[in-house]
This record gives sequence, structure tokens and C-alpha cells, in this order.
Amino acid sequence: MKQQYLALSLGFVAVLAATQAGLAQQQNNRCAERERVIERLASKFGESRRSIGMGANNSVVEMHASEETGTWTITVTHPNGVTCMVAAGHAFETIREPLPASLGDPA
Repeated sequence: MKQQYLALSLGFVAVLAATQAGLAQQQNNRCAERERVIERLASKFGESRRSIGMGANNSVVEMHASEETGTWTITVTHPNGVTCMVAAGHAFETIREPLPASLGDPA
């Protein structure tokens, strides 16, 4: 069941990242080497990685969030090692709810 939630989350993240990746690439202040971006998310917002998946053009899409601060950030890391923040927000919470019956049982 956890894998289904993760798959749905990653699907949502991939769609969101695909629509905003071009905007993030144009705004160089939102892009930096991956280690620098991850350290900033952890130190400033208390965020840690919550999900990961492959995106277009061999990019890696990640969602970082903090239960304590409620902030969340979606990043895309390109094959050249540059990570861009493509979306961010607040009021993050982990939810556990059943999948729609139309998705079927993965077992």
C-alpha cells in the first residue's frame, strides 16, 4: 500500500515538475549544485527528502518536506548535477488514505 502512495505522489510530482521545469531553469537563483540546495533546505526549513523519481531527460525529481515547519519543496536535478527548485509551499502533511478502486490491487 505504501508503494501505491509513493507511486501516486511521484506521478503528481512529475506532472508538476514537467510544467514548471522551464520556468525554474530560467531563474538561475533557484538553481545550484545539488549538495548546496539540499543543505539549504535542511538548514533553513528543516526539510528532508520524502520521495524520489525519474523525470524527463534523465532528471531526478524529489520532494522535500518538514512535518515540523509544514514547508515543502520540489526539486529537479539534471544530469549535469545542477538542482533547481521548481515548486514550494506550506501546510505539508502526510496522509494515508485508500487508493481509488479504479486503480486496482497491485498484489
